[in-house]
Amino acid sequence: MTHFLSTDENPKGYKLEDILSIIRQDIIARAGKISGDKRPEARQVLANNMHILVKLTECIDLAEDSTQILDRTFGQRGDDPGSAPPERDQSWLSSSSSTR
Repeated sequence: MTHFLSTDENPKGYKLEDILSIIRQDIIARAGKISGDKRPEARQVLANNMHILVKLTECIDLAEDSTQILDRTFGQRGDDPGSAPPERDQSWLSSSSSTR
């Protein structure tokens, strides 16, 4: 069973692209805090974050593509194609961005 991702055993899980998008948002928020810092260490961390953001965006695009392929091939999760996704506990989402 997966911890976060949606599967037949975990239908209330998340799509990979949703989790990656939240991580990207967190990185952008943290990078903003050091964007004006002129120290070499801060500049290096900011540069690293920019590289990570590019790779995360590529991963999000790939995950979205995979979701579209799976939806076309096997149908969307739920009884009816186009039905609303199941309700999910999102409490961990709000606490993750405010703890750092």
